[in-house]
Amino acid sequence: MKKEELAKLADELDKCTACVFRESAIAPVGWFGNPESPIVFVGEGPGGVEDDYGCPLIGPSGQLLDKALWSVKMTRDRVLTTNVIKCRPRNNKTPNIAEADFCGKLWLEKELAIRQPKVIVALGGVALHFLGNADMRITKDRGQWFKTTQGFDCIATFHPAYLLRLSGHDLVTAKWDVFHDLEDARDKVIAAAPDYQLASEAPTNLFALFEKRKK
Repeated sequence: MKKEELAKLADELDKCTACVFRESAIAPVGWFGNPESPIVFVGEGPGGVEDDYGCPLIGPSGQLLDKALWSVKMTRDRVLTTNVIKCRPRNNKTPNIAEADFCGKLWLEKELAIRQPKVIVALGGVALHFLGNADMRITKDRGQWFKTTQGFDCIATFHPAYLLRLSGHDLVTAKWDVFHDLEDARDKVIAAAPDYQLASEAPTNLFALFEKRKK
């Protein structure tokens, strides 16, 4: 039932022309992973590589996320990754709160209502603002559990794109923060869904699963 509902939502998303972001994108980018996953990772929105391949978090940020997940015994095919914004903003512009709210309420809230995850991980400030509130800050509220407006348990951590901009001691510290946040999220999922397998035997090669889309 969940799979069918998500397929219907995906068809509707493909036809979406509700905002100006669609004008600069090849097409909307939906989600990837196991539809039955009890954990959902929510990012900001697609970048150029994601727009090219139609998969969330497949570019450099996604490759770093894959390494982080593998370090805590999770793989992309066994979890679910998605974004607040479904179309690549022109010039990879960071969406403002109003833009994120518009797209998130149109698509992400419906997606989560179907999935009913046990745990959500908000990757970065845009996802934190949408799932929490506009007063929350990733530097202040990272690693803290809260309830989303839909009543789901959520923890925020740094977006992998942020880590790619760091170096030296700041990078090491942020990587450890993310590691511990992912451990907390994993442990909460295991407690809520002990029979669910969070990892395959090897990391997922997304580029073997997706081809470039025609512009």
